[in-house]
Amino acid sequence: MAPDPRSKSSTAPADPPPAAAELPEAPAVLAGRAAAAAAEVEAALLATPDPTAGAFFDIDNTVVRGASIFYLALGLAQRGFFKKRDVIGFAKGQLKFRLAGTEDMADMADATEVALGFVAGHEVNEVVLIGREVFDDKIAGKVYGQTLALARAHLDAGQRVWLVSAAPVELATIIAKRLGLTGALGTVSEIQGGVYTGKLVGKPLHGPAKAEAIRALAAREGLDLSRCAAYSDSSNDIPMLSAVGQPCAINPDSKLRSHARDMGWDIRDYRTGRKAAKIGLPTLAGLGLVAGIAAGAIAIDRRRRL
Repeated sequence: MAPDPRSKSSTAPADPPPAAAELPEAPAVLAGRAAAAAAEVEAALLATPDPTAGAFFDIDNTVVRGASIFYLALGLAQRGFFKKRDVIGFAKGQLKFRLAGTEDMADMADATEVALGFVAGHEVNEVVLIGREVFDDKIAGKVYGQTLALARAHLDAGQRVWLVSAAPVELATIIAKRLGLTGALGTVSEIQGGVYTGKLVGKPLHGPAKAEAIRALAAREGLDLSRCAAYSDSSNDIPMLSAVGQPCAINPDSKLRSHARDMGWDIRDYRTGRKAAKIGLPTLAGLGLVAGIAAGAIAIDRRRRL
């Protein structure tokens, strides 16, 4: 098993220093490699009939309405990690995200780092338990059934499906397992003795770092990225979408929509009934089936006591 990149005690040999021209991208490369190294794989999904193909899904506004890091922050506030008035900034960011339908890289990075600051000194197991509760209470009901159906189609084709998010890897992994997916790539925190230090490994898994993460994961897992698909709502994820053979814009912001049209990428919008009618979404009965699949996956995972 590869050493845990989150621990300072890791004995893994250090990478050689990057060339001067590469220095600005070094944190993204480090974050991507750390995310791939920390990614867990659901044991039941290790054997796949189509092992070189897979799919990568952004979480926020692609799989889930809104931003998962803000839901986690609210959950931490409700459990006394900090005062509720301190969550106002998170709430404003969530409102901006929902109304504008766009991700601001600075906002998301700040939110991630602030949330990690709040968990500094807390045990990983404690935060993971809270993450499960946050999913059940705040996130499960906000999953886009149509996006989940796409993910299930990849699984049914014998391919592996990964979530790729700026959210902490622990929360991203919980969401992936609750939905019955293969695993997740997320922002990696430094951990010492099972306790968060409040520092990151690299930087939040956002923008170019996501592309670095899926390349590193592909190398580790034997994936052929030209046979893989990726899904996102944000123009910040154009590097990730460009790294695969089958990119798809889901609920895209205006910049990604324009880029996707120019590139001939698939575009799907699940945000409103009006837009849904234009692209022929599944029937209500079909969506009910998807919701049942999601509920079943969540129930099974609860019994496993993830």
